[in-house]
Amino acid sequence: MAEAPDELLCFPGYETLGEIYCVSFVRDLPPEEVLRRFGVDEKSMEEVAFDELDHRSVESMRADAAGYIGAARVGDWTVVIEPGGWQIAVDDNIYAPVSRGTEVVSVCRHDYAEDTFAYIVDGTPVVSFDPMYPEERSGSDPDRFATKMHEVGLDPDHDIDGPTIDHPLESSFALASSITGLSFSTDLRRLRFLGAEPVGG
Repeated sequence: MAEAPDELLCFPGYETLGEIYCVSFVRDLPPEEVLRRFGVDEKSMEEVAFDELDHRSVESMRADAAGYIGAARVGDWTVVIEPGGWQIAVDDNIYAPVSRGTEVVSVCRHDYAEDTFAYIVDGTPVVSFDPMYPEERSGSDPDRFATKMHEVGLDPDHDIDGPTIDHPLESSFALASSITGLSFSTDLRRLRFLGAEPVGG
């Protein structure tokens, strides 16, 4: 796979997360509250480094979701990592409580299903699409970020019979950066996360 252009802002370290992951950004909520809303075993909460978060997720991987997740504060947002998971982006039982009274931006890779970009406000998906097919958007306001999408290479009028989208995940992170205002200058691998096991994990 060719490297993404330098102008695409990607969270350094995302490429180490593997074939399935979700990286989400939750505005104005501390990591502890985000994890509680996600539905974790609060007794399992502890500070972990990125490598430990990734290692524990592999050890506790579930068939249908991440077995260990982490959250860390970055600016006005909490970044949530689901290694091997996808729930904040698409599971209303998770994104509804997590986004209550706030907003969530999610970039999800799933090599065995479909990738997802999602922008969710107060429990309602506003914009959601597979980055390979940005013309097929859903949500309460699917055209909300049409201009921003075009700027990062996710053509909102993409022709499915035309050229494929280049660097769809990298473009999704660039779109997330544009929405959140985060520069993505911080390497995920250098963050300290509050990690925890989801209930049922």
